[in-house]
Amino acid sequence: MPTTAQQSSLELSNPVTVPKLGIIAGGGDLPGRLIHACDQAGQPVFIVGFEGQTDASILEGRNFMMTRLGAAGQILETLRTHDIHDLVLIGSIRRPTLTELKPDLRTAQFFATIALKSLGDDGLLKVLRSELEKEGFVIHGVHRFVTDLLAPQEVIGKHKPKKADWPDIQRGIIASQQLGLLDIGQSVVVQEGILLGVEGVEGTDELIKRCGAYRRGGRGPILVKTCKPQQDHDFDLPAVGPETVRKCAAVGMSGIVLHAGHSLLIDRKKVAALADEHKLFVVGVDLEAVTNNAA
Repeated sequence: MPTTAQQSSLELSNPVTVPKLGIIAGGGDLPGRLIHACDQAGQPVFIVGFEGQTDASILEGRNFMMTRLGAAGQILETLRTHDIHDLVLIGSIRRPTLTELKPDLRTAQFFATIALKSLGDDGLLKVLRSELEKEGFVIHGVHRFVTDLLAPQEVIGKHKPKKADWPDIQRGIIASQQLGLLDIGQSVVVQEGILLGVEGVEGTDELIKRCGAYRRGGRGPILVKTCKPQQDHDFDLPAVGPETVRKCAAVGMSGIVLHAGHSLLIDRKKVAALADEHKLFVVGVDLEAVTNNAA
């Protein structure tokens, strides 16, 4: 089974430098990681944060605006005032109801152009990208600025999947890709050929917690997280970081599988150290190679 590092088409992308980068920052660790990488590269940034979503500590000492999700008109005007043409949208966003959103006129016009209730997250992001590009913005993936974020095709840490794990990994890949085609989620949990759970609106952390209650005896379950087949690689790539490893270890999982070259590995050294500490494997795999071996 594959354990050697290989470059994917995403990994071959050249790093980007722009006059000023607008960072549309949600929650989680990724916005801070991007900001730090931009600091290291001397890349100027302007941050748009959202009330109740963005970690306010990443805004300290920065040029930023803090606003609500429904203030599209104010956001676009502010970005233009700061002469920003390049954007990265990064971090988790809890999808609000229209009542919570309190949309301004520009946001309401955006929603009026789409059948919001008929769109999953992937469909919504594609429409959002199209609208931003119509406004003259260029959208970049975070991997174009943080070049070590993409998951490699190799084992992370000392522990490898056992031979008996590979049928579950193969089953998990097939299931997660089918789930992704339906634009529902990115992750599944498998144990001994049984699909313990699939990710829905609750997200990966809650999936892990829920499946801990369904765990059977014997070798622990495996979390498989892959990029949706139709996914825009500049938005919402699946991500695994130290907290994911901690949560998997807490419920007795035996390993985590990532989509090599098409998912994000946050803080590789810490992930490896935690995986070693808890004796679970973390591995980036080539989906085609693994599923072909299942045939």
